[in-house]
Amino acid sequence: MKRVKGDEDACSSSGEGPTESCKKVRKVQPSKEEEEEETDVDLCEFGFDWALLPQEILLNIFQFLPLLDRAYASQVCRGWNQAFHMPELWRCFEFELNQPASSYLKATHPDLIKQIIKRHSNHLQYVSFKVDSSTESAEAACDILSQLVNCSLKTLGLISTARPSFMELPKSHFISALTVVFVNSKSLSSLKIDDTPVDDPSLKVLVANNSDTLRMLKMSSCPHVSPAGILCVADQCHGLRELALNYHLLSDELLLALSSEKHVHLEHLRIDVVSENPGQHFHTIKKSSWDAMVCHSPKFNLVMYFFLYEDEFGPFFREEVPITHLYFGRSVSKDVLGRVGLHCPRLVELVVCANGLRPLDEELIRIANRCTQLSAIGLGECEVSCSAFVEFVKMCGRRLSQLSIMEEVLIPDHKYNLDEIHWEVSKHLGRVWFPDMMPTW
Repeated sequence: MKRVKGDEDACSSSGEGPTESCKKVRKVQPSKEEEEEETDVDLCEFGFDWALLPQEILLNIFQFLPLLDRAYASQVCRGWNQAFHMPELWRCFEFELNQPASSYLKATHPDLIKQIIKRHSNHLQYVSFKVDSSTESAEAACDILSQLVNCSLKTLGLISTARPSFMELPKSHFISALTVVFVNSKSLSSLKIDDTPVDDPSLKVLVANNSDTLRMLKMSSCPHVSPAGILCVADQCHGLRELALNYHLLSDELLLALSSEKHVHLEHLRIDVVSENPGQHFHTIKKSSWDAMVCHSPKFNLVMYFFLYEDEFGPFFREEVPITHLYFGRSVSKDVLGRVGLHCPRLVELVVCANGLRPLDEELIRIANRCTQLSAIGLGECEVSCSAFVEFVKMCGRRLSQLSIMEEVLIPDHKYNLDEIHWEVSKHLGRVWFPDMMPTW
């Protein structure tokens, strides 16, 4: 009884009755169940209701969701559905068009395409079309393009994942659809139309409406474009910084136009040198034209892909050429690689897919000696003695950031075998290196 009385006195001394004091004590030391209840109440009080998230937060979340998940999320509530249709989410879109019976790609649903054209065509800015090898998919892409009359695209890419299906279309049908975009897009800055039947008149429409904004043009393998057509683009689009085309479109006049005072500094020029028929003749570009290009844009990258037969290299590498990235997709002779070492002082990257059975020792040493900026090299079906390869790596040193050499390329000699060479190469590179091995399956 005294203990109870003492407790009552303690409650009385605090100015509170026993009931209030006991309640206060329970609040200071709540049970686990009460903590959970209070937490739930706090979440509700602070508005942790997903349906009430601000639209700017929803927008940020939706931008990280795949399109299908975004569509599912739009069915949760009215607020999320409104967020699904915010213009910011439809500025960038890739249409995937394929025939399910012949393609592994997941196609954009036709109903979604209709909804995009109806509600969001004026929001589209960065658009690409990925089509399979079927003519039906290319036709579907053209049908969509012809309906984009209310949009002003900034970038457009037409991508064929297999053989160039756009080339199978009637030329007039393709040009008509593409012209719709050229006319309505007054600020087109990037255009990728490789392997398409685009022609000179359509390029004139492009220039007439987008000459002030065009920065990148990729149009390799466009057989209906002439050197005069691409020259028109260079003459009018003074802001062009990146250009990709086939060698038959390259001319001295084009290089001089890209080097004019009105033109900005070019950053990338990619040239595909492709032989359609064995024994094809290729024209020569004057050294003075290349010199004008380097003088105007001293830091530009010249990327060249060669798919030629050995007897077709006659016009190339006879004089100095400012190539920075060089790729040989077919067999190339020792003589041509020797000329590369003599006349490509700006070379940064070299890839040789095949050469034959004659060792490339002297050619590699010459390239290491003359191409002082070389930082990446890849060798496929070639032969190099282990000693020459070690000497090559020693001369280039640690600037070789990429060194991809098949193990079959390296021929053991009196100084090194395959078990020893990786230690010696690793020492000169300053990192562990091993030759690549052909997978066996």
